[in-house]
This record gives sequence, structure tokens and C-alpha cells, in this order.
Amino acid sequence: MKILVIQQKRIGDVLTSTILSNNLKQKYPNAQVDYMCYANCVDVLKNNPNIDNIIVLEEKVRKNYLSLFQFIFKIRSTKYDAVIDAYSKLETNLITLFSGAKYKISYKKGYSNIFYNYNIERLKNGTKSDIGLAIINRLRLLKPLIEEEITDYKPKVFLTDSEINQAKEILSKFPLKTDKPTFMIGILGSEWYKTYPFEKMAELLDFTVQTTDANLLFNYIPKQKEDAQKIFDLCQPETQQRIYFDLYANDLRSFLGLMSQCDALIGNEGGSVNMAKALFIPTFSLFSPSVDKETWQIFEDEKNISIHLKDLKPEIYTEVDEKYIKENTFKYFEEYPIALIKEKLKDFFEIIR
Repeated sequence: MKILVIQQKRIGDVLTSTILSNNLKQKYPNAQVDYMCYANCVDVLKNNPNIDNIIVLEEKVRKNYLSLFQFIFKIRSTKYDAVIDAYSKLETNLITLFSGAKYKISYKKGYSNIFYNYNIERLKNGTKSDIGLAIINRLRLLKPLIEEEITDYKPKVFLTDSEINQAKEILSKFPLKTDKPTFMIGILGSEWYKTYPFEKMAELLDFTVQTTDANLLFNYIPKQKEDAQKIFDLCQPETQQRIYFDLYANDLRSFLGLMSQCDALIGNEGGSVNMAKALFIPTFSLFSPSVDKETWQIFEDEKNISIHLKDLKPEIYTEVDEKYIKENTFKYFEEYPIALIKEKLKDFFEIIR
């Protein structure tokens, strides 16, 4: 049996959809389970024993119709028995349609019957869940292939011993206080509207150092370095001394290695939070007010805490829609009481100590 899982776009999405390959391999241990994603997401899939082949859909292929159809017919030649499309956009609609698979599975949309013969309804926002709709709706895609109740629904990142040892070696070259905790800081969101205001983030970092005297590592990509520096400059001198700004991973696997050695991740909600959870590292995250709480507030427990405006002031969401909130992100970030965030952060430090 050959099965293809498709999930494009962001790292958090790709990592979350590995629960599909993990459960498929458990149900069909002799099956070939392949995974299609964009090039920037490959690293979160590496060494996953439940994925036989990682198939990269390159941007230059996506943007050229001839190249895309050549790619589609290459997929068809593999003769998959099942294709699960968790992305469901035009490019993956076409890949699935022409795959020749007996099982063509995706989410139900107005036009989806054209491309898929198994159209799965998503549970709507407002459905209560301890594990988040991002997880539940993906698991629903497995229903045509797995009848049993699924209990293994947490994404995992698989690091090698050499990657872990390399991370330890990098950390050993910096004068970290080994008797104090080390926190990875998700200093910036992937978009402007997913980024907690710089001044308030600096205030939370000051509070973190005052409370724990922790070592702080900044997580940012090269194009974000200038903004990361701005937040560093806003911190108190005592905090700046605890920030190891140049302790930086040059690639995603190295970052995962470094994070595996941290005591917690603190910062903006996003892919890095999902990766920390997949490494079983405690997380404290701040949601953008316009990001869907029900979908992405996943695996919440005493060691994985998040703050969302809908938890603090739900009445706002009855007065205006999320589009308006997104357009006025910083106005609504002002609605987050920083005293309350500090109180919850202090409780978090006590729990993970």
C-alpha cells in the first residue's frame, strides 16, 4: 500500500500534520507513507520513522504550469493507493485529482467533490476540545482509512544523538549560568500581526530575568535580526546581560537541537511553539488577538500555557469580527493586562522549576 500525505505552507502546519503519517504507519506498518511539503519545512520531518519519503514541491514548479503538470504526472506514476490532502488549495487539488488514487481525501468545500471522493467536514469554531481543532480536524481525515479510535495525536520531532550533542557543544562555548534555567524566546511572530509589541515584550523579558535569572536565547530568522535587536535594546541592562544574542542556530535542525536543551519556550505563538511541544519542552505563549484560538490553542496543560484575548475579554469578539481585530492588532494587544500576564508567567516558572 502506498499513501501520500500533503501539507503545504508553514512549519507549524506541516509539523501538526505529521500525526497523519504517524497513525497511518501504526495502522499499516508495511505501507509506504510519503509526505509532500515546501522546501522550508523539510527539517521538521527528517528522521521521522513514520515517513518513508519526503517529496518537495518547489516554488519554481508551483509557479510554472508546465513544470507543475510534469510534477503531477510524476506523482501519478508512483501509483498511490491513497492521497490525503490536508492543504486543499488549487495546486494540491490537481495533484490529488490526477494521482489515480482510490482514496482521494480532503476537507469538504463547495467545489471539493470535483477533486476528492472522500470529503470530510471540519468541526466548526466553538467546538470545545482539549487538544484543539487543528488536531481534531486532521484526525478526521483518517476516517476513510482508520476506523479505530485514535489516541496518538501529538506531533513529534525526532532528533539524532549527534544533533543533540552538537547543540550541547554549541551551548558549551557560551558563558551560560548552568545552575539557572535556559529559555528560548520566541521574540517575533511570523507576521507583524502575530508579534507582541516590542516594549511590552522587553518588559516581560525584564520580569523573566528578575524572577528567574535565566539564560535567554532569541529565536529569529536573519531578516528579523534588526527587530530582534530593537527588543534587546529596550531591555534593562541586567536583562541584556542574560541574553545570548549571538547564540544562534543557522538552520532549523540546529535550532531544534538547541531548543531540546532549553527548559522552556516563552514568546509569540507560532511554529516555534509547536516545535517545542513536539520536543516535549514546556511553553508559555502569547496569541495574536486575531489568530483562531479554537484551532491553535492545542495541548494546553499546566506546562503548556497560552494567553489569548478571547480568554481575557470574550465580549470583544461579539462586538467586532476578527478581520477588524487583525487590522487593529496593536489596539487589541493593549487589551492584554500585562500585570495578569506576569502573574501567569510567574506561576509557570513555579510549575516548571
